[in-house]
Amino acid sequence: MSVTVVVPRRGINDDHQGKKHALHKLIQAAPTEYVWMQDDDIVPPAQTPPLEGDMIILPLRMDGGETFLERLQRAEYAAIQEVTVRMAKKGRAVMCSGANLIVRRDRWLESWEDLHPDIPSGDDMFLLESFKRRALQVAVLDKPEFTAVVHPVRGLRPFLRQRMRWAGKAPHYTDKDILRCGAVVLGANILQIICPLIILVKFPYEYALIKKRDPAVSLGVSICLELLYPWYILVSLLGGLCSRRSW
Repeated sequence: MSVTVVVPRRGINDDHQGKKHALHKLIQAAPTEYVWMQDDDIVPPAQTPPLEGDMIILPLRMDGGETFLERLQRAEYAAIQEVTVRMAKKGRAVMCSGANLIVRRDRWLESWEDLHPDIPSGDDMFLLESFKRRALQVAVLDKPEFTAVVHPVRGLRPFLRQRMRWAGKAPHYTDKDILRCGAVVLGANILQIICPLIILVKFPYEYALIKKRDPAVSLGVSICLELLYPWYILVSLLGGLCSRRSW
């Protein structure tokens, strides 16, 4: 079996309809059984993983971190990736990323209408929901040789725009595992705002997630993230729900 690497931005300006339409066009044209979705700004993995299952979730690692904001992003990303891998290994995947994701080509095309082509982002998460709803096989390969490297967003405004775009698609999720995970995260952070002492319970668990995925993240950065995260979550969620975005 072989795989075609698909980079959405290479076709994104063809008809000015956005990433999802570009993906659809490129995946339709792919001659292989599998397609490997990658972002154009990643450092791709060193090896091609074994092609088994309908979706293969591959790991990501954030590199760099010169500024304080970039270091916070790296810590957050490590925690997110660790949760992504752990939940997928349990058979209850709640996240995946189109920056490093392999899917069976025909299964992706079958899911096209489930990707909400009218919403500018979220093709990967809506694809995961579609696959789970149809009981397709979702696998995860958590090995260094299959890991892609991403870079933090530079600057506060681009960072917030990105997070608001991610948060803006949350009302469209229907998968129970994703909704429960989101509710736990939001509820825990609201509780921390109401009762700051809850951090004594939250932080040890969340710090363990960060260090497991990225041992280079410092204790100080992790503490700063813990203190700022509840407020950033609320800003991102409210901004994402209130803003309207189009291609």
